[in-house]
Amino acid sequence: MAIREEIRELARRFMEEEVPFNRFLGMRITHLDAGEANMEIPFRDELVGDPFRPALHGGVISALLDTCGGAAALTTLDSLEDRASTVDLRVDYLRPGRKETLVAEARVVRAGNRVAVVQLSAFHPGDRERPVATGVGVYNMRRKGEGVQP
Repeated sequence: MAIREEIRELARRFMEEEVPFNRFLGMRITHLDAGEANMEIPFRDELVGDPFRPALHGGVISALLDTCGGAAALTTLDSLEDRASTVDLRVDYLRPGRKETLVAEARVVRAGNRVAVVQLSAFHPGDRERPVATGVGVYNMRRKGEGVQP
């Protein structure tokens, strides 16, 4: 099932352009459809958290996973006035992130009236079977007419 083009554009614009932190990290949506999203962060030296390995900072990894999960949750909304926000984020770091582009993949497991649960994975291009981190995000779903601020 495809998402409405207005919802797709809202999610893309919000995640890539309107959130200053995402813009600073260089996050880009590479795929967005109903209940799923893929995003990436191109590597920059400023993203290294362990200069001795070197390895990507864990905060960069979790930020990408959280944002990608939020984008996937947004695809389940019906109105441009609806919103999603993070309630809980669990990240399991499995191996060091290398000095290269990092990709995140998010799949909505369940989207109800109040919350969405999203499965998350971060990996390097061409190495999807060896994730850097996996996780689960839970997002509060604010539907039109439930006190949503424009």
